[in-house]
Amino acid sequence: MKLQFPFIQLPLCYDAGLLAAEVEAVGESSWRPHPQKFEGNSMLPLVAVDGDPANESFAGPMRPTPHLEACPYLMQVIDSFGATVGRSRLMRLSGHAEVSRHVDQGYYWAERVRVHVPIVTQPTVRFECGDATVNMAEGECWIFDTWRQHNVINDAVQSRIHLVVDTVGGERFWDMVAKGRPQPLPPGGDAWKPRLVVPQPGLRPTLACEAVNVPAVMSPWELNAQLGMLFADVVPHPQLGQVQALAARMVRSWRFLWAQFGEAPEGQPRFRALIDRFLVESDLPGAPIMLRNGVRLHAVLNIRIGQSAVSRAASPVAPGVVPAGVADRG
Repeated sequence: MKLQFPFIQLPLCYDAGLLAAEVEAVGESSWRPHPQKFEGNSMLPLVAVDGDPANESFAGPMRPTPHLEACPYLMQVIDSFGATVGRSRLMRLSGHAEVSRHVDQGYYWAERVRVHVPIVTQPTVRFECGDATVNMAEGECWIFDTWRQHNVINDAVQSRIHLVVDTVGGERFWDMVAKGRPQPLPPGGDAWKPRLVVPQPGLRPTLACEAVNVPAVMSPWELNAQLGMLFADVVPHPQLGQVQALAARMVRSWRFLWAQFGEAPEGQPRFRALIDRFLVESDLPGAPIMLRNGVRLHAVLNIRIGQSAVSRAASPVAPGVVPAGVADRG
């Protein structure tokens, strides 16, 4: 999610020693390689679709995994955010490893903030976001702007373990964000102290988890909003108007289909054909159109719109619909 500041520390803190003990008790066999196989990165699923640690999908009802249910204080920590909980993990970065510089481009993260609670770390671990760098200390609570380029460097020998929770938030959560401490710190004092969330022995709160997260078909209003967010972040470019005109044509056709089909499966091949045609036509020759975070606009359109505006489970293209790659350029 795009934020006003690179980092914001939330006014909460936790007993990192107790959290580390709970994580240790889960056992090494429960850890999994990072889905993208990044060297030195591993993860332990805490909230997943249907509570299944092996399910890496973003679509479906999120539930605590058995690993999380075995950790009562970890559940209390997540509950203290006052948020609807999405896919969540423990993320481990081994010593002398790093998370490469990147931007979270996917649809799932467009409207979700990523909460970090360091459980095991060292003072030399650097979290970089945009032009800012912080060391997130054990037991602190942070969010950051995932739309900026960011990376993590662990130059220590020991591993770094963070609780990482994706969430759309909630009223209590966003009230807390408003009371947070941004980094870099703006001028004017630092009279700020987080509240310790005291462990409640044996308490396993019922977490509010996502039931709805990825649409079968985006509504035309959401599609328009997603495109608007991207176009507002473009570096000036002479071909931008042409891409915007193509997008406007697609949205008009999308409304036409939405009025007939909504999310019904029989309409999905037609929505898919519209997207594929737009992606082909908007991939213009010449210098690429860039976003302010250094990512190509067309690459994000492929991910944010191409992969997410209509379910990938859509059936093959219906008769009479122009298939991808052979759209008439007129």
